[in-house]
Amino acid sequence: MTTITLVGAGGKMGCRLTDNFLKYSHYTVHYLEVSERGIENLRQRGVQTGRQNEVVPVSDVVILGVPDVAIGKISEEIIPLMKPGALVMTLDPAAPLDGVIAHRDDLGYVIAHPCHPSVFNWEPTEQAFRDFYGGISAKQSIVVALMHGTEAHYSLGEKVAQDMYAPIADTHRITLEQMAILEPAMVETLAQTCMEIVKEGYDRIVNLGVPEAAARDFVLGHLRIQIAVLFKEVNGTFSDAAYKISKRAKPILFREGWQKIFEMDDIREQVRDITNK
Repeated sequence: MTTITLVGAGGKMGCRLTDNFLKYSHYTVHYLEVSERGIENLRQRGVQTGRQNEVVPVSDVVILGVPDVAIGKISEEIIPLMKPGALVMTLDPAAPLDGVIAHRDDLGYVIAHPCHPSVFNWEPTEQAFRDFYGGISAKQSIVVALMHGTEAHYSLGEKVAQDMYAPIADTHRITLEQMAILEPAMVETLAQTCMEIVKEGYDRIVNLGVPEAAARDFVLGHLRIQIAVLFKEVNGTFSDAAYKISKRAKPILFREGWQKIFEMDDIREQVRDITNK
């Protein structure tokens, strides 16, 4: 039986992982948490926190489910306690790419991140449809990268990731650098920023007097079909007028050369902003 220690088990992501691990009997899981709020979150789930010096040395897998700004310091406490051949798992590529996680040659390092349920997921129940983050009832895919170690380390990390992010649609094996291109560059630096601007525009038109119910239906409906057309979920196109206005808008809204956000030097600057307090 695989023994796992989940560090940060009572945090935002930690609680979601804890909820899934509690469903399984094929793992022995120890839960570490230091914040009062996190400890209370675990208590409400019937979970007691373990002692770091006791549980880490006996664990086959240690999952660092803590914020990027804290993961470096915490890893310096945890990594020296791990037994040779064990596996370190992180949930995000920023800290590994920035080199802030303590390293040992005799350990494996795997990064696993959820894709979250697609906007085009078909789910049989409203509960699953509204599982926007995933990990409860909506299927989601995951990306997994081996940063250091053996194929056995990767296989173990992939299996743990599939269980802690379940239910799973597909598992994609990629590199650490490719994961960083996806996040932060693609989904945070680009997509989230664009969506924040869309929301600012939405707030602006409501302030200009457009009834909010009408604005919400209009904007969200158009976003859905726009995504469907651009990502080939539907055999259709935009109107000629829509293409014309989009062509006019791009140089107004986007600075020339914005694509540099996908270059690795720029991505390293992005992750440094993430990992630094």
